[in-house]
Amino acid sequence: MFYRGKFGDPADGREMGAKRQRLIDQGPSFYGTPPGPSFMYNPPPYGFVNQPPPFPVVRLRGLPFDCTETDVAEFFHGLDIVDVLFVHKSGKFTGEAFCVLGYPLQVDFALQKNRQNMGRRYVEVFRSKRQEYYKAIANEVLDAHGGSPRKSISRAKSHDEGKDSAEHTGVLRLRGLPFSAGKDDIMDFFKDFVLSEESVHVTMNLEGRPTGEAFVEFANAEDSKAAMSKDRMTLGSRYIELFPSSHEEMDETVLRGR
Repeated sequence: MFYRGKFGDPADGREMGAKRQRLIDQGPSFYGTPPGPSFMYNPPPYGFVNQPPPFPVVRLRGLPFDCTETDVAEFFHGLDIVDVLFVHKSGKFTGEAFCVLGYPLQVDFALQKNRQNMGRRYVEVFRSKRQEYYKAIANEVLDAHGGSPRKSISRAKSHDEGKDSAEHTGVLRLRGLPFSAGKDDIMDFFKDFVLSEESVHVTMNLEGRPTGEAFVEFANAEDSKAAMSKDRMTLGSRYIELFPSSHEEMDETVLRGR
């Protein structure tokens, strides 16, 4: 249902995630023949004459403030979720998000979820546009690199000090990954270190869907400590948080999703 970040054919909405910035820079043609059946239905050939089909993105408002990408995926259960972009202002979640779907026809299905509940809150779902989504990406990148209010900076500094004092075992936990991120994307993120696919573990939930987290085994504790320099750096337009972990935590988390 979810897709990895490296596809040779940029013909549909499935390549977003870690490739957001590259798609912003490329040409206006984004769609072509749908590559295969979706989870919910087999989409018919696009019926748009002399124009590309609309970009398959919706905007959500009223999300719980502890909402995760997995929660959004569950909310749109049965649809092909390509990317979830949470909107922040001055480092704080606004309760809004953009959700990119696999095909334009799935937007109508997503709109049927308007005013349905996520937890105790009802969520509003609106049509959106490619330009609005790209603008939100640009704002998130600026927000991630531009800092936060003083209180948030102080809290982040305290959190960073805790990371610095943590014992390293050669394992790091990653949080905030795009759903589309695959092992090759994570290896590219840590390209200064020698890693193999076997040393990268993308965690899944009980339904086999990515959780947005992963574990990476480095050659030794020194390498994992050095790799912490990548903390809060971006993969695509998402900044990735890194945490010292252990083989025990990694094994327990990976097994839980099987």
